[in-house]
Amino acid sequence: MKQKFLYTLLILTNSLTLFGQRYSEIKNYEHYSIFIENDTINYHTYAQKSIDSINAIFLYVQGSSAKSLYQIKKEKGSISIGTTVPFEFSTIPDNYLFVVISRKGFPFSTEMDKPFPIPKSYFENQTLEYRANQADLVINDLYKKYNKQIDKTIVLGHSEGSDVVAKLGTLNKKVTHFGYWSGGGNTQFIDFVTFIRKDVDKGKITEEQAEMKIDSLFNDLKDIMSNPNATDKFWQGNDNSYKRWSHFSEPPIENLLQIDKPLFVAIGTKDQAVTVESAYLIPIEFIRHKKDNLTFKSYPDLDHGFEKELENGEFKDYWNDVFEDFLNWVNEN
Repeated sequence: MKQKFLYTLLILTNSLTLFGQRYSEIKNYEHYSIFIENDTINYHTYAQKSIDSINAIFLYVQGSSAKSLYQIKKEKGSISIGTTVPFEFSTIPDNYLFVVISRKGFPFSTEMDKPFPIPKSYFENQTLEYRANQADLVINDLYKKYNKQIDKTIVLGHSEGSDVVAKLGTLNKKVTHFGYWSGGGNTQFIDFVTFIRKDVDKGKITEEQAEMKIDSLFNDLKDIMSNPNATDKFWQGNDNSYKRWSHFSEPPIENLLQIDKPLFVAIGTKDQAVTVESAYLIPIEFIRHKKDNLTFKSYPDLDHGFEKELENGEFKDYWNDVFEDFLNWVNEN
């Protein structure tokens, strides 16, 4: 469930007023650290207005991106900003305290185009359990600061972050609203088989080729599960260790069914990283277990990052549209 997109803003000399404001907003984050035995968790908060106006915590859990939250480059009167945070601050309500957590071993921001080797500590802690415990500790820390003024605690996970949110739901009872975006219900492993079978149906490969691909896939998965904590062996990219894959192999539906608070699941029908069939397992299982706290929405023709491919090959971004649906749902629930 690799996060497929990186939002980038190019700040040109003749646009310094508009994008200079964006850079100023980034500088207005507040930065905090939680110190526990043998670990430090760094998280960051942003408020549109004064902290006194805040009555909701909004934690965004990003997908699998071995990067800093922001990558910044200043050169010859221009500023370039890359980020794995896909929100425009203007879309976040004034009463929300926006919260993001740095990936293990990464600072809040790095210099764009300047190599930043992935830290060993990142691979050592590249697990579902670690990321869910991070989010749990951050929420608890925020409650120590703002408990008396908080009415809602909202968590939204995208891609790998959706699995984290599902697991978090089994740990933290302070969360009032759960967002589960671009995630499946079954183990991530099944997606690879399903996509191969789809290629057969589309005539892209033959049955014989599919059999060879699936046999090879099974051998890879057996090797991963035989070395479940290996941080020096990788699959599907050099930033996804065997440890990551084995520890994210848990079917999220097992955790989602334990959540009794309002849950908003969103999937694009043309998601290229998670099969829509896996996502449809979620409403099926909620119906089967007679649970009524789920809102499930599929978005026709949108991909993993809620973009739509146009006829000219370009992509139109619908992230904000999905986010608006989510905000309306939060207000109604």
